[in-house]
Amino acid sequence: MDKPREIIMATNNAHKLEEVRQILGGAFTVKGLNDIGCTEDIPETADTLEGNALQKALYVHEHYGVNCFADDTGLEVDALGGAPGVYTARFGSINGYGESHDANANIQCLLDKLEEAETRTARFRTVIALVQDDKEMLFEGIVEGEILLQPVGEGGFGYDPVFAPVEANGLAFAQMSAEAKNSISHRGRAIKKLAEYLCHKQ
Repeated sequence: MDKPREIIMATNNAHKLEEVRQILGGAFTVKGLNDIGCTEDIPETADTLEGNALQKALYVHEHYGVNCFADDTGLEVDALGGAPGVYTARFGSINGYGESHDANANIQCLLDKLEEAETRTARFRTVIALVQDDKEMLFEGIVEGEILLQPVGEGGFGYDPVFAPVEANGLAFAQMSAEAKNSISHRGRAIKKLAEYLCHKQ
């Protein structure tokens, strides 16, 4: 049996790492930034998901000399003109709700802003940037859905309790098994494109 190939993901988010490992299965050994000794706060100053993902991947490649990939994910809500977008993880804090990356604060901020909205359609979009041997590649995954009136379910993370994908017949991501979520999620779709590229490249 071939030994799983090692790949570095430019994150220390345990939820993301676990999700990616589940999606990729045994074909790759996915390591995070802690595994390569990267503890600094990598800048994310671009105004697009593509820019942020590439910024993170290039930083790790240039400073640590390893091939790696990074992702950036945005929740785009139609009634909010596509917001929070690149500010998804900090949506609550920049609007006076709690600390940055506080999922409960982000959700409450979103629900408050949509209180009078006539439409609650939204999408999650993930962009993955791969930097491998000085070559840059981008992969995108999108899932359409809507924002629920209140949080439901116990699984997932982030906005999963209030985002119901179209394919899930009214269930939120947080109500789905990890396998079911990964089969249709934005990150799952982007990661699968990444895996297909890596497997065909070898």
